[in-house]
Parts: sequence; C-alpha cells; structure tokens
Amino acid sequence: MPPITGTTPIVEVSNLTMTYGSTQVLRGVNFQIHPGEVVALLGPNGAGKTTTVEILEGFRRRSSGEVTVLGADPASADEDWRARVGVVLQSWRDHGKWRVRELVDYFGSFYAPYATDARRRPLPTDEVLARVGLTDLARHRIGKLSGGQRRRVDVAIGIIGAPELLFLDEPTAGLDPVARRSFHDLVHSLTDFDSTTVLLTTHDLAEAEKLADRILILDQGRIVADGSPDALAAQVAGQSEVRWTQGGQRHVHSSADPTEFVRQLMAGTPDGIHDLEVRRASLEDTYLEMLTRSGQAPESADPEAAQPTSGDLDSPATATTERSPR
Repeated sequence: MPPITGTTPIVEVSNLTMTYGSTQVLRGVNFQIHPGEVVALLGPNGAGKTTTVEILEGFRRRSSGEVTVLGADPASADEDWRARVGVVLQSWRDHGKWRVRELVDYFGSFYAPYATDARRRPLPTDEVLARVGLTDLARHRIGKLSGGQRRRVDVAIGIIGAPELLFLDEPTAGLDPVARRSFHDLVHSLTDFDSTTVLLTTHDLAEAEKLADRILILDQGRIVADGSPDALAAQVAGQSEVRWTQGGQRHVHSSADPTEFVRQLMAGTPDGIHDLEVRRASLEDTYLEMLTRSGQAPESADPEAAQPTSGDLDSPATATTERSPR
C-alpha cells in the first residue's frame, strides 16, 4: 500500500454510483479529501450521505465507480487498512455492564499489532479519556451514563486507535453546549497535532460551519457544491448586508465589498455611527440556496430507505433606511 504524502489525497472518489433495485441513490459522485482536512458532508434525508460514507468505510459495496481511501479500495482492504480508520457511528451497541475505562481499553487492545514507528497504537487510554472529558467517569458503568456521556464513549472508541482518517456521524448528538464546545476543540487538536483527516456528516449546519475546512453538499445522489463555507457563501450571495444606526435611524445596505463600503461610510459620517453590523450569508442560507438550485426540496422522500439494511464600488449614499426599534 503506497504511503500517504501531503500531496496525495486521503480519499478519492470518481464517478461513484449505487443502485438498490430500481432506485439509483448515487449518480456519479466525484470528490477528494486531502490530508489534515475537516470535510463536512451535508445533504437532505435521502441524498445518499449514509450510502457514500458506508462505501468509504468499507461497509457497503458500490455498484460502479472508483474509490480509494488511504491508498486502498475499501471494498477489499485488509486489517492493516482498517486499523488506520476510525468510525464514530450514530450509536454503538450498549455494552451497559462494562465500565468506561475497561471498554475503551479493550477496544484499544485490538490496535496494538498495527502500531508503527510513525504512529503509536493504541493511544494511552487515560489520555483518550481526558481528551473526551471522561476521566471522572472512568470507573462508571456504561449503563449508568447519560446519553451525552455515552456519546463521549463512542468518540473515545473512535479515536483510541490513532486513526489517520476519522468518520464522524452526527458526533455531537445528545451533547450539552459545554461538551459540544469541548468536542470541537478535540476535532481541531486531532487535525492540528495528530495529523488526522476528518469526514463529518451532520444536520447541524452551525457545527459544520465551525469545524469544516470544506463543505460537500450531496443532493439527489450528486455533489452539487464543493468549497469552503466562505467560498460557497460567495457563490450564493456576492452581496453582504451592512447595518448601522445614525441619527436615530437604522440603515441597511447590500455591498459586494463591505470593507470598502464601511471605510467610506466612516469617512463620510463625522457625527459617527452606532451598532455597525456586517452580515454575510450563513451556511444555512447557502445550503438552502444550493438545494433550491439543484431542484431538491428539503423535505424530500428518502430513496435510501430502499436499502437493505464581486462589482462596482458601492456608495454609502445608496443605503436604505428603516425605523429604529423602540
């Protein structure tokens, strides 16, 4: 198996198709993921996200197309390859009678034969527990944990083998805001310090916007958008909205160059302005627009259920006004 270098994609997908009976779920999917990236795969229910990820994980055979993950075809990859991949599913088997540390340590033991000079496996159990916030719960039985605490156990099991590629399926489901932020810090540490590449699937668009370097939007079995959150937002709306208060009135203006517009605004208002706000299109705005362009309503039917298992400079004088709220 060829080594993965900084220029070699971790994941390469070319013309991937998948058909269940007469239902075509994937219709020529193409994308790459590069080392150290956090990529979020988004799409409405039935878009083909689960099928795509299961093919990449080696859990499902494709109908046609080329797929390479960590230099191998997942459909025929061996145990050495599997030891390099981490998976956090939406739910694991309960293992209710196990204690937290025992379970994580047990899963870690399977990775010991696959340690290399470049990558130790498994990671120390106590280090993993600390990174996911489970140190104080190490001796607790899984069955006594809350849903959010059990989710942390899932994440611990997913990273104990020091994966080069980590699949995260709705990873923060059930987590409170504090635990969610800690998880975000964990993902950043995995990519920054552990050279881990991450593919994230989530319906939480705010989370995807915070975590992802790139967004892939899958709709009706095809990739309809691929780019950074900012780049995709620029495709959808080249204009940013600038709001401010002046002389008791609230003003709003759209500008293709908000930085220059604000500079002119400040220079032209000696009396000063208040409550200045610049708003770009959010990932949610972008996502919904991309689905509209591709002809897919967000509440579409779920074909996966068939599975077996920039312009001229704007002038501040052109801004519209609205009455300030009282």
